[in-house]
Amino acid sequence: MDKPETTTAAALELKHLRCLVAIVDTGSFTDAGHALGMSQAAVSRTLAGLETLLGVRLLHRTSRSVAPTAAGVQALARARILLAGTEELVREATTGHTRLHIGHAWSAFGRHTTEFQRRWHEQHPETELRLIRHNTPTGGLAEGLCDLAVIRAPIDLTPWSHARIGDEARYVAMASDDPWARRRSIRLDEIPRRTLATDRRTGTTALGLWPEADRPAVEFTHDIDDWLAAIATGRCIGLTPQATAAQYRRDGITYRPLRGAEPVPVHLIWRAHTTHPATHTAIALAAGLYREARPAPRPRGRLDT
Repeated sequence: MDKPETTTAAALELKHLRCLVAIVDTGSFTDAGHALGMSQAAVSRTLAGLETLLGVRLLHRTSRSVAPTAAGVQALARARILLAGTEELVREATTGHTRLHIGHAWSAFGRHTTEFQRRWHEQHPETELRLIRHNTPTGGLAEGLCDLAVIRAPIDLTPWSHARIGDEARYVAMASDDPWARRRSIRLDEIPRRTLATDRRTGTTALGLWPEADRPAVEFTHDIDDWLAAIATGRCIGLTPQATAAQYRRDGITYRPLRGAEPVPVHLIWRAHTTHPATHTAIALAAGLYREARPAPRPRGRLDT
């Protein structure tokens, strides 16, 4: 009686895929070993086993670099999808339901946050939503602390998949006894007269808003609480998106609209190789809320005087 053949698929293990991904992501066999808790020799053997199973060379290796071959690029893309699916399977099996973690540095979806949560719980009760604040440039995404992150700071979006969900007007934050607090709005060209509090890691205000010869003095802060505390003393002011004004109303702090500055774009970012199943649902809901809040265009013609 003939013995059943062992197929390549049957012999393929998740450790093979994790090994390939780790080597490419870390850039070396040694670093991949550290990431996986394996020796460099074990990493080499595992990759060799995968190449033998598939019958193709997956990586170009030199003493200084590692790069995927054409076949390796295809295998890597497939490996990421399979590993993401496996992680989701384990998550669902161990928790009984799916969780979606959305990170943010300061203020989630601003004035839309409560409505986003309410609609999510009504429309997607099978997926638990958690909004978590992480004071990092990517709102915790680069650190692996969330599935999606709300980003307003001007960071490089190239490493991430991303979608622009809306825009927010800029506001000036000041001490409530500041003379400017009696005004309806502040002009951008007035800001250089004052000292500006800004968070160098997650802030949305860049000095490029002003000509190089006419920029405000800057006081750097560490997070939203530090920023608000500095402004409340009256020694400096801050510029911030509308979301901050909506979610951080504090005694001693007044917000006024800023005139003459472009709005702040709001993005959702995520890891392309481990996309959460609810990612595009969350994008659609958030973008819809921003669209709903967009003011209607003013009528033109004789009434426009």
